[in-house]
Amino acid sequence: MTIHIEDLKFQCVIGILDFERVTPQDVIINLTLDYEYKKDEFINYAEVVDLIKNEMISNQYFLIEDALNNLITKLVNNFSSIQKIDLKITKPAILRDAKVSVSTIFPL
Repeated sequence: MTIHIEDLKFQCVIGILDFERVTPQDVIINLTLDYEYKKDEFINYAEVVDLIKNEMISNQYFLIEDALNNLITKLVNNFSSIQKIDLKITKPAILRDAKVSVSTIFPL
């Protein structure tokens, strides 16, 4: 089975610039998660969303890359049936004329 979480938008502190460490900014998460579905054993997508938001807000990452790696680890540790994760974090307002994103796929 595949879960798609698209355009999950919330605010958190993320980045290395001085103003990014003070003022929360919008981030957008896009996630595709493949997992082994067995009868009556599923991944609750609401729990996935809560995990992502809680981790991003509480950790106040400096680098998107660190956030990606940590989120992958947390998801795999919390949901053992995960087989593949495609995760992208976007900072839509950090540059005036572009959205900036970093993504990764697990396993590579």
